[in-house]
Amino acid sequence: MTKPLQRACTRNKRRAALSVSLPLLSGGGRRKAAAALASLLVAAPLAMAQGVAYVSSEKDNALAIVDLKTMLVTGSLATCKRPRHLQRTADGKQMLVACGDSHQADIIDLATRKSVGKLALGDNPEAFDLSPDGRTLYVSNEDDGVVSFIDIASGTLSKTVAVGKEPEGVKVSPDGKTVWVTSEVASLVHVIDTATAQVVKHVKVGKRPRRMALTPDGSQLWVTNELGASVTVLSTSDYRTLATVKFAVKGVREADITPVGIVMTRDGKRAFVALGRANHVAFVDVTSRQTTDLVLVGKRAWNVTLDRAEARLYVVNGLSDDMTVVDVAAAKALKSIPVGRVPYMALVVE
Repeated sequence: MTKPLQRACTRNKRRAALSVSLPLLSGGGRRKAAAALASLLVAAPLAMAQGVAYVSSEKDNALAIVDLKTMLVTGSLATCKRPRHLQRTADGKQMLVACGDSHQADIIDLATRKSVGKLALGDNPEAFDLSPDGRTLYVSNEDDGVVSFIDIASGTLSKTVAVGKEPEGVKVSPDGKTVWVTSEVASLVHVIDTATAQVVKHVKVGKRPRRMALTPDGSQLWVTNELGASVTVLSTSDYRTLATVKFAVKGVREADITPVGIVMTRDGKRAFVALGRANHVAFVDVTSRQTTDLVLVGKRAWNVTLDRAEARLYVVNGLSDDMTVVDVAAAKALKSIPVGRVPYMALVVE
């Protein structure tokens, strides 16, 4: 059964169950019951949409737990040293935490919110991405200038691929055949064939590339350039530069516009880019490649993520030790939430 059909069946069963008592009432009582039922049916999806955000704190060696409905920190999870990148496993049951100073990933069960194991990732893991089948973790090892292939089932290192200095962003293609990795020092995106574990192409982008986003059709790779105040848009078919999206913020020097985190909507129509020391997040129209809105957030906006409904954007600010919640439709900051010292990234779980 498809998910839309499952949801429809669930709604119909809920309506049938709740409507049994309505014929027993009459007049005003029936109208009041119907009104209450309508309110319940409207409110139910909203309640089900609530969840939490886990925010990694590099200095606290912990993850703050933020309730998405109340926008309050409700708890904290201790983890390994210098937690940075966060990602769910393919089955959605666990969260992997890249810990740079522990040289491993902490595996956290999301149901119990407890660590259930550790996974060696090599020296100073910065970021990673999972293969579509969930079997392989591709890790950028910043100090060694390599990408490690980690077999998750066995917990072993299967391969390493040499890339440029200070690799960071890692992105796997939807078919699992290609891994893209940014090199901060070389200002390159390395294209790796996963079957052969070989770099098949080095692509020049802007200065100090950091993170990447892929359009839903897989045809374009958007690469943030921290020292270029820009995003490079690459064709994934031939790796031509299709465009360079430049950012400008009134009253801010270009040198202080330092894009890092990027996320794209599921329909591929909009991208959101954290502008680092410019303390703003940019809303970008993907088709026109123009900035449509700039929203003031906290200090050194570092990483961005969306909730499932794509109604709210969560911006992690590394120097103000908080996370800003942004209303996407209004392009307006709603609240900044203290989340610990030097927060790096947020992972939304709903």
